[in-house]
Amino acid sequence: MDTVATDRLFDLHLQARKNILGLLTPLSLEQLNRVPEGLNNNLIWNAGHVIATSELLAYGLGGHRTPSGKAFIDRYQKGTRPEAPVSLAEVDLIKAELLAGSQRMREDYARLDWSTYTPYTTSFGVGFDHVEEALTFNNMHETLHLGAMLVLRRLI
Repeated sequence: MDTVATDRLFDLHLQARKNILGLLTPLSLEQLNRVPEGLNNNLIWNAGHVIATSELLAYGLGGHRTPSGKAFIDRYQKGTRPEAPVSLAEVDLIKAELLAGSQRMREDYARLDWSTYTPYTTSFGVGFDHVEEALTFNNMHETLHLGAMLVLRRLI
């Protein structure tokens, strides 16, 4: 992938993360933790989920340690749901990691070896063989969750 395309990929990722952070910032801890009737997740879970998914798709399949660690991934990966309200400390961690994780991914993309990337097919029906394809898919995944979060915000 050429430098211009890579820069654009990471710029789009950062913008999605800024939009998610902007949506979370004015809300109370109670609002972030509220699961609307008939649904199975909340705003803060969605934010944690985009972090966990991006780390699994890039670092995990790339053969690298996920920056947020196993316990975080286990709480927010696909197939999970909020088991209990998250603390203010966890909310602060997620908010900080939204932007820091995007910057770290940009730096690690240039720094780490991605040549042993494990091919993967998502439940969305999209497969990829290289980290660049995973990062492109991840941007779509994050904006899908941003849309869900906009709806959740109206329901709380």
